[in-house]
Amino acid sequence: MVQQVNQTVTEQRNTKSSHLDRLTVREIVTLMNEEDQTVALSVNGALPQISDAAEAVVEAMTRGGRLFYIGAGTSGRLGVLDASECPPTFGVEPELVNGIIAGGEIAIRSAVENAEDDEEAGVRAIADVARAGDVVVGITASGTAPYVIGAIREANRLGLLTIGISCNRDTRLSAVVKYPIEVPVGPEIITGSTRLKAGTAQKMVLNMISTTVMIQMGKVYGNLMVNVQATNKKLRDRTVRIIQEATGANEETARRVGIEANGDARVAILMIMFNVSREKALDALVQVNDHFGNAVKQLEQAQ
Repeated sequence: MVQQVNQTVTEQRNTKSSHLDRLTVREIVTLMNEEDQTVALSVNGALPQISDAAEAVVEAMTRGGRLFYIGAGTSGRLGVLDASECPPTFGVEPELVNGIIAGGEIAIRSAVENAEDDEEAGVRAIADVARAGDVVVGITASGTAPYVIGAIREANRLGLLTIGISCNRDTRLSAVVKYPIEVPVGPEIITGSTRLKAGTAQKMVLNMISTTVMIQMGKVYGNLMVNVQATNKKLRDRTVRIIQEATGANEETARRVGIEANGDARVAILMIMFNVSREKALDALVQVNDHFGNAVKQLEQAQ
């Protein structure tokens, strides 16, 4: 037997797939599906840690902090993906949620050799952008990437809130962050290919954190995406449907008021719900720091 050099579970062989290259296509996809089904259960075990971290992020961002994801390879790309989807989904400024990847933007599409091993580069990445009140989330499947460890150590030195997402137990990352999140998904069907189960787990956790934070910050009404940015026909049509769902208005009214509101579903909904002008609706949002639910409560109390 070959002696294990790296004992992290994400680098170990999966006995269920030891003859992977001999399986039929159907057998491969079936095995992958079976293994993927275990990911949600692993994430379920980390829900208390995810909840604690999300609550801390809400508190920090409510006070004006920004959120930074930092990682290497697949982990870094997942952070960039989650950050890039926040502005169109929740209507927030692009600077509010940020993704940093080892090796820079070129690493989003192409592998940058040795980038994850450069601890000082991680230090510089945070030192260059962070300010008081920000949150830094380190993402590394193994929990050992030096680039991420360096970034977290710098964030700690600056007094920032730090969170770690890894897919092994008792990782180096967990030891240096304030809020460790560990989702041990076990060995991959292709040994060490952490873009698979580990990547899926990381994506699920990032979805939970960013979505929960945005809901708590008033970017969602009920389960409606009221802050959506209507930047194409599909999203303009979705905005009309959102206005209808929230107010009960017919399509003609929703479309007309949506245009009067310059495509802002929140403003259109307030205009219809409370029969107020666009200016009055905008003012209500400004007074509550764009928390839509609080704007509704304020206008209800004013009636």
